[in-house]
Amino acid sequence: MLVVNNLISFTDSENEKVVERVLWLNKEHDYGYFFNIHTTSLPYERNISEVEEGLNKGIIILVEKDPFSRLINENDIPEKHLSLRDSTWEIIKDIVKLEPFVYHSAERRKLILKKSEAHNIHESTIIRYLKKYWQRGKTKNALLPDYYLCGGKGKEKKANEVKRGRPRKHGQVTGEGINIDENIKKIFRSAINKHYYSAAEKSLTLTYELMLKEYFSMDSKVKGNVEIPVIKSYGELPSLNQFRYWFEKERDIKKEIGQRKGRKNYEQNHRAIIGESTTEALGPGAVYQIDATVGDLYLLSRFNRDWIIGRPIIYSVMDVYSRMIVGLYIGLEGPSWAGAMMALANAASDKVSFCRDFGIEIEKHEWPVAHLPESILADRGELEGSKVEPLINNFGIKILNTPSYRADLKGIIEQHFRVTNTRTKAFLPGAVKPVKERGDRDYRLEAQLDIYQFTQVIIKCVLYHNNQHYLTNYQREEMMVEDGIESIPIQLWKWGINNKSGKLRHVSEDVVKLNLMPTGKATVTAKGIAYKGLLYGSKQSLKERWFEKARNRGTWKIEISYDPRNMDYLYLRDENGLSFDKCFLLEHQQRYKGKVVEEINYLLEYEKLKEKQNKEKVIQSKVDLNTEIEEIVKQAKLETSQKQTDVISKRGRIGSIRANRAVEKMIQRDEETFELNKVNIENSKIVPFNQSESDEFMGDSGFDLLLRKQKEALKKKDE
Repeated sequence: MLVVNNLISFTDSENEKVVERVLWLNKEHDYGYFFNIHTTSLPYERNISEVEEGLNKGIIILVEKDPFSRLINENDIPEKHLSLRDSTWEIIKDIVKLEPFVYHSAERRKLILKKSEAHNIHESTIIRYLKKYWQRGKTKNALLPDYYLCGGKGKEKKANEVKRGRPRKHGQVTGEGINIDENIKKIFRSAINKHYYSAAEKSLTLTYELMLKEYFSMDSKVKGNVEIPVIKSYGELPSLNQFRYWFEKERDIKKEIGQRKGRKNYEQNHRAIIGESTTEALGPGAVYQIDATVGDLYLLSRFNRDWIIGRPIIYSVMDVYSRMIVGLYIGLEGPSWAGAMMALANAASDKVSFCRDFGIEIEKHEWPVAHLPESILADRGELEGSKVEPLINNFGIKILNTPSYRADLKGIIEQHFRVTNTRTKAFLPGAVKPVKERGDRDYRLEAQLDIYQFTQVIIKCVLYHNNQHYLTNYQREEMMVEDGIESIPIQLWKWGINNKSGKLRHVSEDVVKLNLMPTGKATVTAKGIAYKGLLYGSKQSLKERWFEKARNRGTWKIEISYDPRNMDYLYLRDENGLSFDKCFLLEHQQRYKGKVVEEINYLLEYEKLKEKQNKEKVIQSKVDLNTEIEEIVKQAKLETSQKQTDVISKRGRIGSIRANRAVEKMIQRDEETFELNKVNIENSKIVPFNQSESDEFMGDSGFDLLLRKQKEALKKKDE
């Protein structure tokens, strides 16, 4: 299906590849205006049927990746660039909105001359602005200057005769300095490997000085029988700042710590720890209405079915012309930008994939919506302020906010909520009910569904609404009646696509999502990229050793985007606005996999509550333990004071430690020894290993004798 902003590609008669952008379509009269994005030509007319025939035959193909599509964070645009963009937009905004007249050369020239006189600029300048606007997707941000292409950021500059960088102070006296070419860099690496990456742990400054001595001497002198190298003049040497710059650029923390402090030290302390109005709509996509409501039931947590987590928030996006539900989001956080964002992102997403994520298989024709509209109508609040600027500036979408207390201006989507609620409420356990009598069971305790299951229910309702629900109050056009079109959203949608002017916008799904996702500040730590209590990693972070740097240099903040419905991933935008780095949930964080941000927050808060409740028990247990230890020590002191004598001197007590230990060990062995099938051998004669010469102790070994004496001494002491 051909829609506005599509890029089509084909080979012309001269065998050259042509890429055109769809600027405007009138399918009722089979014509549209197109623009060659790689030439300086102006828009021209084509028959839509010829283009679609070429698409069917494969002669023409749809280009998926827009070379001019950029992911731009409004907050990151410099004031100067914003000023240039806005001043340019002020000049052409009244021209570009006059479609299709602006595409007629005679009418366009009249408009341009009028603006040229009003703003005192040449008409060729206005034509250049218009071409840039059409070439880059008909958005306000298409008019931003291309300064991001300048300077070769991240690329090494080639060395030549002219000194790069800021001139040195007093350069005329000491020389301008030298450029760092490949030969100098080899010297840097050699010196660093030899002196810095070593167990001697030499400082970087000392490494630099040793390098100068070894590689930048021009002569030598003898001083006290010692040959000393003479260094070149200051202007012929690399500076310490240059040396330090290239050291930091190529620094290998793993090698540095492993060589300087040892491999074990690195492994132990430094390695990484790893969202009536019908008359205003001229066709599908002209106006989307968005609204939120609180679901009339209570849900359970997927972490623990004993937890009741409250009522869900349902966001729906509806196409005004056809009444198709084009976007959906269900969460737990109150009506907010995050919820509206997720619903709008879903409107531009492939619905087959979306339904499959919730275990529902559909065909594309059952929910054929993956586009952005020309304008969005919403309540005041969610779509006001700076958060909606990416929608306006990156996608050219108009935001229409209803006045306060005028929900009636969004009556069709309000009615949809009422119908859905009536259709599902009787089937759902935990649904809100009026309390009839005192003592009735609390309906909140009847909750059985979690947020995943409730989303499945709502998806089923949406599919029914889009494909089977008959709109009794829909005022069909005369041609609809002639063509036998029933008042069913899917039929109205398809008829409008084929017969009305094209208002749908094609934008890459990833681009839409990244511009609409909520952003936040994550922290790079030694354990991973931390956000909302979760830890992540990415190819970029591992490749650039972020976590080792965080452990050794300290943590730092980075801006991320995330999908509140699925916290398995975070996204880091590249500075050029053309791509992103995907962060994955670390393996030991798998209990959070597939969970929405509200469920994760609920779990973390619950664990904090349980920890707090347990503190009193823990403190009391520690008090019990300390008291019991003190009582044992007190008893030991009492026994010692009662039974200890002063017969043996202090020196004697210390000197007999070894003999006393041996006796105590024998006593302990005698008490603890294992004996199976024990026999009384008290009167048995023991044949000693070494007999004493004394007849009195005949048959006793040395240890037996010592043991007997010790027992007798203890017995006398007790008496």
